[in-house]
Amino acid sequence: MKPVHFKIPRTSGESIRVQYEEQEHFYDNLHFHPEVQIMFIHESSGTRLVGDSIGSFKPGDILLLGPDLPHVFRNDKKFYEPDSGLKAKNTSVFFDTDSFGEKFFSLPEVYPVTKLLLNSKRGINVRGETKHTLNGMVQDLPLYHGFSKLLQVFAILDLLARSKELELLSSVGFDGPPKDSDSKKINDVFTYIMDNFSEEIKLQEAAAVANMSVNAFCRYFKHHTRKTFSTFLNEIRIGHACRLLIEDKWNIRETAFACGYDNISYFNRQFKDITNYTPSEYVKMHREKFTPHLV
Repeated sequence: MKPVHFKIPRTSGESIRVQYEEQEHFYDNLHFHPEVQIMFIHESSGTRLVGDSIGSFKPGDILLLGPDLPHVFRNDKKFYEPDSGLKAKNTSVFFDTDSFGEKFFSLPEVYPVTKLLLNSKRGINVRGETKHTLNGMVQDLPLYHGFSKLLQVFAILDLLARSKELELLSSVGFDGPPKDSDSKKINDVFTYIMDNFSEEIKLQEAAAVANMSVNAFCRYFKHHTRKTFSTFLNEIRIGHACRLLIEDKWNIRETAFACGYDNISYFNRQFKDITNYTPSEYVKMHREKFTPHLV
């Protein structure tokens, strides 16, 4: 699978494209495009890779992805099951900053938005009250047309630029899209991990996917992801474990086995290292946060 340099379809009569998508699962190859993207996830869950950052995504998430930032949203395995009935739904806003002219983003009034867009090259996850406020604004965007659509998008960017609830995803040292050959190796390894993380994965097997020796693969992987292979694999497994525990389908031991751990003590230790909570503390915290209290 070769990573795709996407060209977002836009008509000559629009500088901003608002696109609603509903499909069985998100496009699951590493890709990038010259447009800035604001992505609101209506329905879907899984693992996201943005630049050199890895994390999970769920309904209600909003992300700001800068130009030429490699990213992929890989749905949970249940979305790939035949006749699952599940849908991956999202609304995205795409625009090219060049569409607004060379000097527009140099205007002093626009400086906060300019700074926001510079930071978007690392990928931004929107959190807290800002996310809740933006949910309605982004969902309503398909109702806007012409100049009113332009104003609404800049209202969204203005809110983001003033927010203190933004999480930068990629590291400071992340240096943009890799070469096609590098992207293909990263994408192939990522896909291999996502397809097999519930089973035992040996370092030699991952290195073989990239067609590299183990030592060369370890150096290569650390250089491109800022993480060791074992750290990367554990973050994917624990991220999946968090979702299973929240769904309350299995107990902690069953969850550990379902995520590729055959040692419950090791699972508990990795869970605490990555989330700062033990599995039982995580479940308790989530239930207290989202269970309504009677008054």
